[in-house]
Amino acid sequence: MTPRDRVIKTLNHEPVDVTPRDLWVVPGIEMSRSDELEEVNLLYPSDIVRPDFRYPRGQRAKGTPYVVGQYTDGWGCVWQVVQQGTVGRVQAGPLAELSKLATYRPPYDLLEGFNLSQINRDCAATTRFVLAWTEVRPFERMQWLHGTEATLADLAYGSRPLRQLLAMLHEFFCREMELWAATDVDGAVFRDDWGSQTALLVCPELWRDLFKPLYRDYCEILHAKDKFAFFHSDGFIQEIFGDLVEVGIDAIHSQLSCMNLPGLARQFRGRVTFWAEVDRLRLLPLGKPSEIRAAVQQLQRELDFGRGGVIAQCEWGLDVPLKNIVAVFEQWLQPLAMREPAPVAKRA
Repeated sequence: MTPRDRVIKTLNHEPVDVTPRDLWVVPGIEMSRSDELEEVNLLYPSDIVRPDFRYPRGQRAKGTPYVVGQYTDGWGCVWQVVQQGTVGRVQAGPLAELSKLATYRPPYDLLEGFNLSQINRDCAATTRFVLAWTEVRPFERMQWLHGTEATLADLAYGSRPLRQLLAMLHEFFCREMELWAATDVDGAVFRDDWGSQTALLVCPELWRDLFKPLYRDYCEILHAKDKFAFFHSDGFIQEIFGDLVEVGIDAIHSQLSCMNLPGLARQFRGRVTFWAEVDRLRLLPLGKPSEIRAAVQQLQRELDFGRGGVIAQCEWGLDVPLKNIVAVFEQWLQPLAMREPAPVAKRA
């Protein structure tokens, strides 16, 4: 079974030989701990890879990302990096005042650098599952352009200019998704961080009214070209988890540690693949290897019944020791004791 076969069977809820692995690495690990990274990649190679593609800088871009200081991205958002090798935080956006929306245009120049033939050659040259990380993130991009507090306030008040901005972003992101769907990648990721550690950032009804239709469009674009749709969100998203499944997302990456994992497993196992992370905020940087293994065992007990539907994901942050990354992937290789299969929910 090739890694690509393993991931596809997992997404289709079919038996696999081992749980597929997916290691995320922050830029600082590649910059300062490349020897450790090489060791992990040798011992526990990921079944999922990204295509060798970088978005163009864009005409508005200035400075260098991931380096301490300021840089401007292709949309005109100014970022501040305080720790080498990290993304940083947005300090200012070009649409702090929505009165400027009339003269603002999305950076379509970022989409002009798609070398489809090169991406397709990369896909043909690997037996691993190729997952494209798009920049499709309407909620987050609104915040970066307009400011988080202003965006949340304008959403609550039903601001017409903010809805116009959202429509502009959606048109751009549909075009971006169409470009990826036209390549030979196996799937594509879109993302938005929707929760704090205890609650959604907006009410579920507003989310369903404004954003759920957009997400459905992205899934339909990908599925029309036989691509899998992956989605990532930080925070507590339990109230909209079912909506994400309903629009057609094939794999969801979320912070399971801050939600009711047994409840989510009972309701959605068999209907979506859990792109399952170990708590990266507290446990991975601060926990002992024995605690890491126990956390993975809980994920295995709730999600892994030998019929796919779970991906062993782990994020390697700057503050995470090598031994904890090893503990994650060692435990995912350990089979659990035999047990009766749990009932699997049927897709509606």
